[in-house]
Amino acid sequence: MATNGGDDGPVSHQYTQEQADAATSAALEATGGGTANSVETDNENGATYEVEVTKTDGTTVDIRLDENYQVVVIEGDSESGSN
Repeated sequence: MATNGGDDGPVSHQYTQEQADAATSAALEATGGGTANSVETDNENGATYEVEVTKTDGTTVDIRLDENYQVVVIEGDSESGSN
């Protein structure tokens, strides 16, 4: 799993592997399973972390979590299907 700043710019994560693992666990719990593709720091909608998850039905979503790993918002991934 990638733990970087994404394709939007330079790597800018400021978290530990433990924090990335906790964010991943929270995101997978929120989606009812799937595969975590990446973890990034985030500041949209009051979030601290963004985890991209491919759900078991094949759709990809971005899970935004606060600093306590609580879901802020789940959004469709705007980058899925585009190159």
